[in-house]
Amino acid sequence: MTVTIYGIKNCATMKKSFDWLDGQGIAYTFHDYKKSGAPREALERWCDEAGWEVVLNRAGMTFRKLPDEAKADLDRDKAIALMIERPSMIKRPILEANGRLEIGFKPER
Repeated sequence: MTVTIYGIKNCATMKKSFDWLDGQGIAYTFHDYKKSGAPREALERWCDEAGWEVVLNRAGMTFRKLPDEAKADLDRDKAIALMIERPSMIKRPILEANGRLEIGFKPER
């Protein structure tokens, strides 16, 4: 099974995800947005599959600190542009494994 986990290394939720994967003996590749950026094609795929409303983390400080005009009239394309510009706005973690997509950390899933 090929597992790729996307996120930011110094995130508490990411640390929980890494610990869970390691505890289950699941090998994975980690894509760090801070070092490698957020790939547009992945963001488009995730937004198409799960909806940009799920992928964009509106509860985080990065999004909440945006000026109101940047948050106004959000749609898929505007959300993707914001997430590319500020990867901290992408919900974490995002895990892809064998065609399956998981967004957010829920050990029971």
